[in-house]
Amino acid sequence: MSGTSEESKTVDDSMSTSGDSLETDEDDFECDGGDDLDLDEDEEPLCTLKEEDYTLPFKSLISMALESIRYFGWESDSQRKTYTWTTKTDPIVQSTDDMTCDENGQLPDAFWHDMCSSISNKGGKVANLVLNPERNTGYNGTHIWNAIYEENCLADKEMCLEERILYRLLSGLHTSTTLSIAKHYYPPSKRKNRVNWEANPSYFMEQFEEHPEYLRNLHFSYVVLLRALRKASKFLYDYDITTGNIIEDETASQLLKRLLDSTILQSCQPVFSAFDENIMFAESPMGERGILQRSFKGVFHNVSSILDCVQCQQCKLHGKMAMLGYGAALKILFMKNEESFVSLDRNEVVAFINTIAKFSEGLKEVRDLTNLYWKEVSPAPAVNEKEIDLVDTAVGLVSKLSREGRLEAKREMELVELALSKEPNFLLIVKHYHRDLDKFLQLIESLFQSENSDNPDAIIVGSGLAGFAAALNI
Repeated sequence: MSGTSEESKTVDDSMSTSGDSLETDEDDFECDGGDDLDLDEDEEPLCTLKEEDYTLPFKSLISMALESIRYFGWESDSQRKTYTWTTKTDPIVQSTDDMTCDENGQLPDAFWHDMCSSISNKGGKVANLVLNPERNTGYNGTHIWNAIYEENCLADKEMCLEERILYRLLSGLHTSTTLSIAKHYYPPSKRKNRVNWEANPSYFMEQFEEHPEYLRNLHFSYVVLLRALRKASKFLYDYDITTGNIIEDETASQLLKRLLDSTILQSCQPVFSAFDENIMFAESPMGERGILQRSFKGVFHNVSSILDCVQCQQCKLHGKMAMLGYGAALKILFMKNEESFVSLDRNEVVAFINTIAKFSEGLKEVRDLTNLYWKEVSPAPAVNEKEIDLVDTAVGLVSKLSREGRLEAKREMELVELALSKEPNFLLIVKHYHRDLDKFLQLIESLFQSENSDNPDAIIVGSGLAGFAAALNI
């Protein structure tokens, strides 16, 4: 049975993050995204990847030694011994189909090495994710999401645990994508006087007001990614980041170490316990665990392949990056031995870290978009800052006089009440006499006396000589 479809959540767009570079396919896709977003006439379609002119100084050095050997032969006997060997090594595994399960019914770590193999990088080129952030391109990807959810089917019976987990991961990615669209919905436009990308809080509320479970799936997916990050922290801490740019390589290395040293990975054990990968495939009968693992990986491969159908360059870039990040996280979680982490290639590590950043940003966008929505629906009344400052001065003055023992408790409460109610006569006295405390106290007492002087000392009931006589006696 296929996973629950999120057809009610219409997604018009792509997927994004910040930070590193990622290899993408060279295929060009036609896209008319942006026609209904008030783009200026000279602007490129929003779904077009932006490229930068840069050189890779190390690229010309790749395989230089091997090229030299190819044309000029061996320079020495030691070089020949270095590049040739005859000792037999362990055979290379050509297919995971022939792998056998261990005594617990689980397939070996090598089974998960090709988790990301369906996310093609053949003929790829480097794309700068900073130049291509995730935002609204006008592309309608509803059919893609429907195909993804329909592909999430591991068995013909009721949705199993593994299927529910994969569904929640896909829903979390869907949610993160929708949030990025809502936060960066309207592009800059000279005609509309928009200098930067602007949010669409109403679109955000339309997607999530009736579906808070989508946001919970985002939180769940983030926990899964962080759990994988913590498990691989030792491997990643000294990960070799080499691109040929010494300054950026060192910066990236230090930022990665700072992430791995952050307190969230050290002190949030209760959060990580919200998901435990060890229970996956464990509830099935011993003889069926390997079958379920193969089905799980097969579905993940199929879902990843669907992204090749996306006819929007930016959408495809961020979609593949996120699925590559997911694949890296699942490899880390499913492999039992840390030595197996060496199977992670550079692109997988880059995608993994950027996917964590993408989901982290998504959680922040929920708060930002919620606040923007309520400001639009019920804007706060205009605030008179001068009046607030005067009330603050009044309360501070009363507090000071009370600490000095110059005000009784009852009078202190009365004065604070006058300040908070913004009684005009009291605030006027505070404004002009707050620096002369003695004068201030005199005027305050006169203020209370004048208020009390309006009340009669006695009321005489009666008229004529009797009332007159009573008044004279008082």
